[in-house]
Amino acid sequence: MRKSVLWSIAVLAIARSAAAQSDAVVIAVLPFEDRGSYGQDKEVFRALELGIPSALALELGRQPRIRVADRARVDQALKAQKLGPDARVDAATAARVGTEAGARYAVTGNFADFYGKFRIDARIVDVGSGQILKVVSNNEPALQDRAQLSRIIQTLAEKVLAGAGQTATGGPQGRLVPTEALTQYSLGLLYENQGDKTKAGEHYQRALTAFPDYVEAREGMQRLR
Repeated sequence: MRKSVLWSIAVLAIARSAAAQSDAVVIAVLPFEDRGSYGQDKEVFRALELGIPSALALELGRQPRIRVADRARVDQALKAQKLGPDARVDAATAARVGTEAGARYAVTGNFADFYGKFRIDARIVDVGSGQILKVVSNNEPALQDRAQLSRIIQTLAEKVLAGAGQTATGGPQGRLVPTEALTQYSLGLLYENQGDKTKAGEHYQRALTAFPDYVEAREGMQRLR
């Protein structure tokens, strides 16, 4: 009898989990474009085009009702669009990529770092209609310092959720990653994307040195092996 009850509870838990997953709102996070930054090496800004959306996707994925579209599917859909290296992802392209990735919303945008004053603009695209629902930014003067980049991304994630009609549970989620660690992690992503495992590993290790609890950087090291 006890085994039967436990089995029933397990089946019910699995069913609830599956239902929650099917009800989840899927968001595809696409690359962000550097719209003309100054004050650091251009290599850093190219890296942040990958690092910013990666960090934003992580923050969005912390919400129980949100599922971030699979990164491999998003990358494959982007390649199918045959975008040039400096091409801007417009709303129509974002919608097509979001459709291929099985998402309800797509998020893309741009950023600018002007000698430490950092601004990110994120466009929330309704995949079904191809329309931009809202553009959200870290337009608060007190939240535009490059040293606050992790906090900026957390706040942006909350605004993206609100723009997509979702409510964030609680305040900013997760840990605050030092900007130096996030920059080194972004460089690791850049070199990994280029197939240079040696340089990617060096930057992931520097990210871990700056922030030993950086799980994503440790995962990056594991991928290189």
